[in-house]
Amino acid sequence: MCGIVGVVDYRRRTTEEILDRMTDRLTHRGPDDRGTRIDKEDEYVLGMGHRRLSIQDLSPLGHQPMSFEHLDLVYNGEVYNFAEIRLRLEREGYTFVSHSDTEVILKAFHRWGLKAVHDFIGMFALALHDRRLQKLYLLRDRTGIKPLYYHRTEDFFCFGSELKAFHEHPAFEKTVDGDGLACFLRYGYILTPYTIFRNTYKLEAGCWLEFDLKHRSVRIEKYWDVYECYNRPKAEMDEEEALEKLESLLENAFAYRMVSDVPVGVFLSGGYDSTCVTALLQKKASRPIKTFTIGFEAEGFNEAPLAKEYAKILGTDHHEHICTESDAMEIIPDLPDIYDEPFGDSSAIPTTLVSRIAKQEVDVALSADGSDEIFAGYNKHFSESARYEIYARVPRAVGRMAHRILPGLGHPFFESLNRRTLKIPNFRNKVHKFTDMIGNPSLGYIFDRSNHYFTDREIRELIRREFDVETAFDSMNQVEDINDPISKILAVDYKTYLPDDILTKVDRATMSVSLEGREPFLDHRIVEFAAQLPIDLKYRNQTPKYLIKKIVHKYIPQSLIDRPKKGFSVPITQWYDNTLRELFSDYLRPESIRDVGILDAKSVANLLERYEKGEKFLIKQIWFVFVFQMWAKRWL
Repeated sequence: MCGIVGVVDYRRRTTEEILDRMTDRLTHRGPDDRGTRIDKEDEYVLGMGHRRLSIQDLSPLGHQPMSFEHLDLVYNGEVYNFAEIRLRLEREGYTFVSHSDTEVILKAFHRWGLKAVHDFIGMFALALHDRRLQKLYLLRDRTGIKPLYYHRTEDFFCFGSELKAFHEHPAFEKTVDGDGLACFLRYGYILTPYTIFRNTYKLEAGCWLEFDLKHRSVRIEKYWDVYECYNRPKAEMDEEEALEKLESLLENAFAYRMVSDVPVGVFLSGGYDSTCVTALLQKKASRPIKTFTIGFEAEGFNEAPLAKEYAKILGTDHHEHICTESDAMEIIPDLPDIYDEPFGDSSAIPTTLVSRIAKQEVDVALSADGSDEIFAGYNKHFSESARYEIYARVPRAVGRMAHRILPGLGHPFFESLNRRTLKIPNFRNKVHKFTDMIGNPSLGYIFDRSNHYFTDREIRELIRREFDVETAFDSMNQVEDINDPISKILAVDYKTYLPDDILTKVDRATMSVSLEGREPFLDHRIVEFAAQLPIDLKYRNQTPKYLIKKIVHKYIPQSLIDRPKKGFSVPITQWYDNTLRELFSDYLRPESIRDVGILDAKSVANLLERYEKGEKFLIKQIWFVFVFQMWAKRWL
């Protein structure tokens, strides 16, 4: 895995020294080699930089930027089927000096142009400079496993794997974007295309960006879209045929992710997904696979004993660590550097810890992310579908009336009454969510609204500004009605929560210790197959991930593994109440809030006061504010 950067500067202020600083800011992504290239044209300076983590072809022949005739390439990722593509190119007369996938990708673009990307099986973010056409292309993989940011003003354009590289260029303007901040407070992460900075964006997954160097124009084109997969006719196959086809696809995809010239391991939890990856790989392996698990001391959060039991059954070389409060205290101050824009998923803490432990043994680790979004594994997939079916039956006139009347229940009098009698947690927030949903009973709106932590009213009070956020949550109408409600939710979840929360978390955590993370479930062939499956092969008799569970039960007895899903939850409430309160208060006291000058101190104080009075559910919102304050102190 690697880190890439680049600059197009029409004021010609970019020097080799600046490009070096930008490149070396990503040393953690690639400690094994570095390279830069700078072209000084009459109208602009164009620079490209690369930090390399050597995984395929450990020799110097994989050095980047790599050039061939009129093309220059910097690339982060893995194209697992590069050997097959190389054979095709050799049949067409191309020769190779290395055994790296970088050279194969570069010559594939030379032979077939941008459409070569359709043949790539893998994860990638890359920049291709075509000196003949005077164009710069940015491409990102189909799911968004690998990050790619860009910043654009009238006379300056830059790109990179992480925002921290941009801070090394004097032309980068560090102005907080209100829409990006509102997005973070809504969801706990910032959705594509937004970032925390103005004029700075994430390139959407499955897209390429064309920057015309002569005319300074940008064009973005989509080459793959999960919605198109869902909109194809549903497959006609029975359960046995679907199981056989799926297991074959999984075995092939998982085997591709084991191709490496360095040691490979697997993150193993107590759940079905990582157990599936481990079981299918260990079945074919000639020696025990190294597996890594993080547990917790807090009761109800620890799946480590289950993972250890599964590892024993499967015969892996297992490594376990229990994440303590002291571990959390050590990692939390590092989060603003690891996640260089506000990121509120607290499971970043154990993900970072397990990455540090795995790096002591291996250079590549397979994770099992994406299965929930592909095969219907989260409770929200079913609960919000059921909620929609209920609200859709409410007559429009009744819904509009409720939307006008019910917000009054959020008045302090009714909140006080609730505390004394009903004792419904998060009463005001739930009233606002309910009235918004019943006033707009569309599936897309309901699913979006169910993912909000702060309401839009609360966000306006907190950031003291208006905002207008439009994301893939607003695009569910592009998923056609041949799909049932659960499938529509899965398609949107794949475009939102998966790339911008889950994959961001894993990429930054693994790369912070120069560990390559691979995502075997996110092979696009698996995604395309699953999108065309009837929903009853993914969710049957209230059983989520039906087919995945059938496969896993071949290797782990159902009586051992069929337990309620915990996810990678963190006991943040217990940690806060025990040891983290002082750390939080350093950032959340009114003086600190006013010092940063972006959030409203009174709103934050009210949030803390409500928590202390027993509204423990507010810990998520408090964590988001704390994370933002830590980030702002570090980067603004």
